[in-house]
Amino acid sequence: MDRRTFIASSLAAGAVVMNHRVEASVPSSRHRAGEPFKLKYAPHHGMFRHHAGADYLDQLKFAADQGFRAWEDNGMMGRPAELQERAGALMQELGMTMGVFVADAEFGKPNYARGGAETRGALQEKMRRAVACAKRVHAKWCTVVPGRFDARLEWDYQTVNVVDCLKAMCEVAEPAGLVMVLEPLNPWRDHPGEFLTKIPQAYLICKAVGSSSCKILDDLYHQQITEGNLIPNLDLAWDEIAYIQVGDNPGRKEPTTGEINYRNVFKHLHAKKFDGVVGMEHGLSRGGKEGEQALIDAYRWCDDFVV
Repeated sequence: MDRRTFIASSLAAGAVVMNHRVEASVPSSRHRAGEPFKLKYAPHHGMFRHHAGADYLDQLKFAADQGFRAWEDNGMMGRPAELQERAGALMQELGMTMGVFVADAEFGKPNYARGGAETRGALQEKMRRAVACAKRVHAKWCTVVPGRFDARLEWDYQTVNVVDCLKAMCEVAEPAGLVMVLEPLNPWRDHPGEFLTKIPQAYLICKAVGSSSCKILDDLYHQQITEGNLIPNLDLAWDEIAYIQVGDNPGRKEPTTGEINYRNVFKHLHAKKFDGVVGMEHGLSRGGKEGEQALIDAYRWCDDFVV
């Protein structure tokens, strides 16, 4: 191939790549607005406030009207019991699945890593409150973040202490049918110093706890930062993964704004017959109604994979 032909071919190839990038940055879908998504993507309170207004239940209704089949609310335990009950009843009426709420997320102290009878008792009390909340909102899962690591204690001793704490919490959660999902958090960008950071580590802990009420929350935003290898780690830890959360990286905004190929990830989850919730634990790349519509369009495009 001579130089002139090579340059012409390269320019043509570049145009194709650029066109692909433009299309991917403005997602479109063959599906009608409001058609149910293939997977149970779960928005949260505040995500559609410009379209639906400030009312909690109106936001739930708007999400359902857009085709979302689930909802999650990290702060649900802190909401009034009356609102919890009304939200739970509305979700059942709308055919929506309640995703996670936070039962315990410790970011300041190595409570789990140090363990002890007093800590285990306090954690069981937190789990009793989580069970009561779960009953009101008809939730199956709650998030647990097992605190910081202890720089003055050998790692294996800390692991044993964490396992013992989680076993004590399962004594409360398991009879109620509530599943704690352990969330590994990235130590490089958002949560330095936390004990639980990787999927293989969470897998080991869940196997050691040995309870149907102790599983993994695989937040793909965190794991892209910590270890990458997202799909292989999903497969390797699959029997202990009960919940997925997403957010693109960098930026922790909606899919299509970063480096993660969520269209392929969602296709993989669908192929594995994942019937759980995919929590939308991220922000929006743009403000106002335009940003909310861009978020919906991004999920439409990512969900428009060929089965």
